Amino acid sequence: MRLAELVQRDVSPFVEICKTPTRQSDGILQGLPYVAKDMFQYPGRKPSWGLAHPVDNLPVDVKADVLSALDNAGASLVGFTRMTALAYEPSGVNPLQHAPLNPWNPSYAPGASSSGSAVAVASGAAFAALGSDTGGSLRIPAQGCGVTAWKPTNGTVSTNGAMPLAPSLDAIGILARSGRDIQELLAVLLDHERQHEREIGQLNIGVVEEAIQASDSSVRMCCETAMDTLSRCGLRFNEYGGMRVIQEAAKEALVVMQAEAARAHCARLGEPEFDPMLARRLSKGLEISDEDLSASLERRTDHQDTLFNGTDLLLLPVMPIGTPPLAETDPSSAQFSARTLYALSNYTRFANYLGLPAVAFPVGFDDRQMPVAMQLVGRPG
Repeated sequence: MRLAELVQRDVSPFVEICKTPTRQSDGILQGLPYVAKDMFQYPGRKPSWGLAHPVDNLPVDVKADVLSALDNAGASLVGFTRMTALAYEPSGVNPLQHAPLNPWNPSYAPGASSSGSAVAVASGAAFAALGSDTGGSLRIPAQGCGVTAWKPTNGTVSTNGAMPLAPSLDAIGILARSGRDIQELLAVLLDHERQHEREIGQLNIGVVEEAIQASDSSVRMCCETAMDTLSRCGLRFNEYGGMRVIQEAAKEALVVMQAEAARAHCARLGEPEFDPMLARRLSKGLEISDEDLSASLERRTDHQDTLFNGTDLLLLPVMPIGTPPLAETDPSSAQFSARTLYALSNYTRFANYLGLPAVAFPVGFDDRQMPVAMQLVGRPG
């Protein structure tokens, strides 16, 4: 608790620190400290979902399935972390709450919407963090804060007791300092036993070279250096030419996200203290017809059939740009750039639309000494 309080003073990742860390059993995760994004239901408290006030219309005796799983395995809940409003903003800006600070440089975006979770892990306040990923909300802050993120295949980790944003895209996942740390939690969170595991050196990895070459020069250099290192470790890379499919799937993801988020949360549009930018996003989603939403969802099968084209995994940057200064992603700032804000999720949304698993991991630092990350995206399973 003392460490969490010290981290809170410096970078403010928490909306609430547990007075006494929870631990309900002596399971395989006995004593492991973790934090949870403030979107999960927990008995005796009301989550805020990143809004100005706690959400009132939720039962107070429900515990999210993922929290139950970790608690039953002996893990210790340290606290609940900040998020952007309704998990519907990718940089970390939240005018309705105090936003967490990026521990690498407080003037830069931490990434979002699982911003507080990434900041808490990067600052050492917890071994791991629970968050969600609807269009990149684990992987984007993984880059911003220099940690590792795991987004599972959609539907393999329970979303019961978690705030929905766009149910067709939502996935609950983990942030930790390394892939090895994430593995500690997988057996507890997955609804099924892992099968058909293969050594990564046996897998055919398609490098999305077009995505790398389209990225900022310092991001590109980090990616190329990382691939050289991984090649020396025995990984096999092949050039992949399906960038068009990725781009089309990313566009479809926006349609689904906007439409489903609006249908899930439009009742909040009349609330006082509601973010005008968020209100515009929800209103835009209401303009998408049920027919257009259904058509977008139906097109997923075609994209899934053509995406991998003989490869087992895809390797590409998490973002085409370096982590930006907060001023460039804050609509209230004179330096705001809508193009920059949109670019944060350019390379992440397609995995949500197609329901694919992904791991984001650090690969170096850009020319402003901010972390850069790549992601491996796999077939469903």
